[in-house]
Amino acid sequence: MFDSRHVKTFHEVVRSGSYSGAARALGYTQPAITQQMKALERAVGSPLFIRVGRGMRLTEAGETLARHADTILTSISTAQEQMSAITRLRSGRVRVCAFPSANATLIPEAMARLAAAHPGVRVELLEGEPPDSLGRVVRGECDITLAFTYPGLREETPAELVEIPLLEDQLTVLLPTGHPLARRRAVKLAELSEERWIAGCLRCRANFLHECAEQGFAPDIAFTTDDNLVVQSMVAAGLGVAMMPGLVLSFLCHQKVTGRALDPASRRHVSAYVLREHLEIPATARVLEELKTVAGNRVGC
Repeated sequence: MFDSRHVKTFHEVVRSGSYSGAARALGYTQPAITQQMKALERAVGSPLFIRVGRGMRLTEAGETLARHADTILTSISTAQEQMSAITRLRSGRVRVCAFPSANATLIPEAMARLAAAHPGVRVELLEGEPPDSLGRVVRGECDITLAFTYPGLREETPAELVEIPLLEDQLTVLLPTGHPLARRRAVKLAELSEERWIAGCLRCRANFLHECAEQGFAPDIAFTTDDNLVVQSMVAAGLGVAMMPGLVLSFLCHQKVTGRALDPASRRHVSAYVLREHLEIPATARVLEELKTVAGNRVGC
């Protein structure tokens, strides 16, 4: 493997035609130039120059290296510039995977802040629900994933991942406007034991069933859907009631639906997950900072 400094010196020797000329151009002593060329010849395994009278000419190996030296040095310079741009956040790419309600709330605000401060950083946005979205980080399909967990469910997080807590998302009960309990500020889950329910995604549904069991009843689940807008539309149509996270209600709010807090309060934990080594990548670290800032402004949602 060539030392790039030696290649640069070799390039200057060829350009100037002598060791002394290269020494003047580079600000080295002539013995230093001689030592570098000897080191390069050892790396190549062949002489690069032949003395001809007072001058020198290139050997076949020297001519070959001379043809490539300019390309080598240009590539190194380009790589250094691109690496510098990444470390100084003038460029870079971060792949973020998040669940739908985070993509509709946390992500846009965080990405707007990022774009204002570092317009050269590009974010690829993916969508996925846990636990699959956690696996995507481990498999290298994304750099950051946003996922949620429920305190009452035993859930394993891959050991390779670092968790960065973002916020606690309060769960609410969705009731059709005019429902007798809609006049309350908070509703006990057990008070809805005779209702028909619309249930959401698998993980949310599992938590919902767990919380109902804690209250001593098995809910009558009439419909299941992962689409939050469909859930609200079904509640508005009087087809049932639903439990929904606060993040969803911050961007979807049907006119014929009323949201009420649970008593006692119920929450899900929203966190970002990354591989430990990704914390050292400037663009990834900056995206995480923006997510933490935006999430901090939503505490209690």
